[in-house]
Amino acid sequence: MPTNIVMPQLGESVVEGTVGKWLKNVGDTVALYEPIMEVVTDKVTTEVPSPAAGTLTQILVPEGETVKAGTVVAIIGQAEQVAASLTESPNHPTTSNQSPVSSPQSPANGSARNRFTPVVARMIAEFNISDAELRTIPGTGENGRISKKDVEKFVAARESQQPAPGLETLPAWEQPGTGELFRPTEEVFGKQSLQANAKQVALSIPSTPQKVESPTVASPDKQDMLPLSPMRRAIAEHMVRSKTVAPHVTTVHEADMSRVLAHFQKHQNEFAKQNVKLTYTPYFVQAVVHALHQVPLVNAQFSEQGIVLKRDLNIGIAVAIDDGLIVPVIKNADDKSLLGLARKVNDLAGRAREKKLTADEVAGGTFTLTNYGVFGSLFGTPVISQPQSAILGIGAIQKRVVVINDAIAIRPMVYLALSFDHRLLDGAIGDTFMNHVKKFLESYPE
Repeated sequence: MPTNIVMPQLGESVVEGTVGKWLKNVGDTVALYEPIMEVVTDKVTTEVPSPAAGTLTQILVPEGETVKAGTVVAIIGQAEQVAASLTESPNHPTTSNQSPVSSPQSPANGSARNRFTPVVARMIAEFNISDAELRTIPGTGENGRISKKDVEKFVAARESQQPAPGLETLPAWEQPGTGELFRPTEEVFGKQSLQANAKQVALSIPSTPQKVESPTVASPDKQDMLPLSPMRRAIAEHMVRSKTVAPHVTTVHEADMSRVLAHFQKHQNEFAKQNVKLTYTPYFVQAVVHALHQVPLVNAQFSEQGIVLKRDLNIGIAVAIDDGLIVPVIKNADDKSLLGLARKVNDLAGRAREKKLTADEVAGGTFTLTNYGVFGSLFGTPVISQPQSAILGIGAIQKRVVVINDAIAIRPMVYLALSFDHRLLDGAIGDTFMNHVKKFLESYPE
C-alpha cells in the first residue's frame, strides 16, 4: 500500500516548509527512517526520514517549492508503480490517504491579510514591494492572506510593466515608475530575472560554482555566481534587520582564564568517562547565567509598550556549519550544572552540524554567545540576535604579558565583547554585567 510523505511541522510556530533538496530520486529504494529529503525553514535545515521502506514512486513537490505542513510531497510504494507514475500528467490527482493541503478561498480579513508567512515576508523585502503595492495584491490564501503565488503573480505582472489588478486605481504618485531610469540594475545589465532568482532561493550552494559573464560590459573578465541558500538569505535578512532596529554599542573587557583552564585540565578526563567532551563554552554559559542573575535587565527585550523582562534564561550558542550559522538554544540554562551544560552543548552543536535540530530548538533565546575565538579572532563586534538585547563575543584565549601587583606575569587572557541594544541598556549597565562575567571567570573554583 502506498505511503505518503508529508511536509512535517518542524515547530509550534512553523506552518510551512521548503523542499531544499531531495536525497533520493524517483525509482530509488528507500529504507525505513533513511533520510529522504531536506526541509528548509527560516530557522533550520532538517533531514526528514522516510516513514516506510519501499521505492520512491512519485515526487509531488520539487526542490525550492514551499508548501504548508501536512502537504503530501512524495509517495513511497512498490518498484512496479514507478513506470505508471512517470506517465501520469503532472496535474493528475495522486491516489493517497491524504491529499495536499490547499488554502480555501475566503473573504479578505484585514488582520489575517497582514500576517505574512516567513517566505512571503522575505519575498516582499526581496522584490521591494511597497505598502501601497501590497494593498493592491489580492490575497487568495486563508482568510484573505497573501500567499507566495500571489506575490509571484504580482512580480510577474510588474516585470512585464503591466499594472497588477487594482494598481491602475492608485494615484499617480503611488504608482511605481517605468522606463530605464526605474529598472533594477540587475535587469539593465542582463542578470537573471528577479523571478528566476526567486526560484533559486531554496537551492543549496553548488560544489562547483557556476561561471557567468561579468555584468561589466567593457571587461572580458569572468566572475563566479553562488546562489543564495535559504539559510544565507535568512541570516542576511536577520542581521540587516537587527542593525536597523537596534542601535548597537560594544564594550570589550579582558579576563584572566587561569582558574578556568586549571579546572578544565583537572576535570576533562572525568567528563570524558561520562561520554561528555568538556569545552570552554559551558564555563562561559555559567558566567553569563551568573551575570544575568545580577543584572536581569540584560535578559530583557525592548518593545514600544515597555521593557519585557524575561524570567527564563535561555542561552543561544552560535554554531558554524557548512552553509552558514545556526544558534541552538539551551533552555533554562540556570538549572544545569557544568556537566549538564557540557552535555547539552555537545548535543546541540553536534545535531546542528548534522542538520537534525528542530525549529523549537533554535527559538526562544534570551541571550546569545558567539565564540569566534575558535577561528583565531581576538575580538569582534557581534550583531545582536533580535529580539534579544545583547550578545557576548568570545575571543581566542592567548597567553599574554600582564601586570599583576606591579609585577610582570604571563597569563591566559581572553577578550570578551558585549554588543547591546542602547535603547534598553546603557554603558554603565553593560559594563556592570561584564564585570560580573569577568569576576566569575577569574574566581572560578579549581
